[in-house]
Amino acid sequence: MQKIDMKYIGAHVSASGGVENAPDRAKEIGANAFALFTRNQKRWVSPPLSEKSIASFGKNLISTGISARHVLPHDSYLINLGNPDPEKRERSAAAFLDELERVEILGLGLLNFHPGSHLREIPETDCLDLIVQEMNNAIEKTKTAVLVIENTAGQGSNLGYTFEHLAYLIKGINSKERVGVCLDTCHLFASGYDLRDRKAYEKTMEEFDKTVGFSYLRGMHLNDCRSDFASRVDRHASIGEGMIGVDAFRFIINDSRLDNIPLILETPQPERWPEEIRLLRSFEGY
Repeated sequence: MQKIDMKYIGAHVSASGGVENAPDRAKEIGANAFALFTRNQKRWVSPPLSEKSIASFGKNLISTGISARHVLPHDSYLINLGNPDPEKRERSAAAFLDELERVEILGLGLLNFHPGSHLREIPETDCLDLIVQEMNNAIEKTKTAVLVIENTAGQGSNLGYTFEHLAYLIKGINSKERVGVCLDTCHLFASGYDLRDRKAYEKTMEEFDKTVGFSYLRGMHLNDCRSDFASRVDRHASIGEGMIGVDAFRFIINDSRLDNIPLILETPQPERWPEEIRLLRSFEGY
């Protein structure tokens, strides 16, 4: 009987030379899922995707056997939908809309993003309300892409570091089918959600389910953490080489609640991604 994959594991691969190169780069490292930037993440404005790139991206997805459902694009780190400055927020909203439109043009269904930062200028709730407003505006102007909120480590003035923040944002969205969540393991640990042993892992996942709900989970970022527990410092480490340790990743790989979603490495040594994917695969059924 042919084995049916339930875990879709990959990494955030380069789209250098064109987005169409990303599927092949994912395949080369043994991935059956991947993340990418669909535009230059360091610039506010990028040229539109060419028809050739769009067509080639689709063909390369088919040739690599990677489903569009298991691709988790990430938006630019410049974007801050909660910026207290109206002009700067408008600039972020325009860039975010462009990101969503690119996702839809490529035939993808998800856009992963960090919710935003209050920059210590307004209260957290006011900032969350601004993010909700911009998310709803973006949804109204697009068709199908799901806005996937990533939890954060809570570094600086970044919001999204509690499950309550994620739930608050979801509650404010008019079209619930257009919103989801991505859980980053490093960010979870750094923000105070433990994963290091079975009891801690189950407690964190139960709290997530109670506060947010697994029905909203659209992907995960698998990263160990160089910073201390609850430090609110975002420092990724290779799997098993940080403060979280390897057991948490065994729990994830064998958790059926996490089947059929992209599980994406953002660990700091891309040359080790094939090794890390093999390591994660070795945990299946363990």
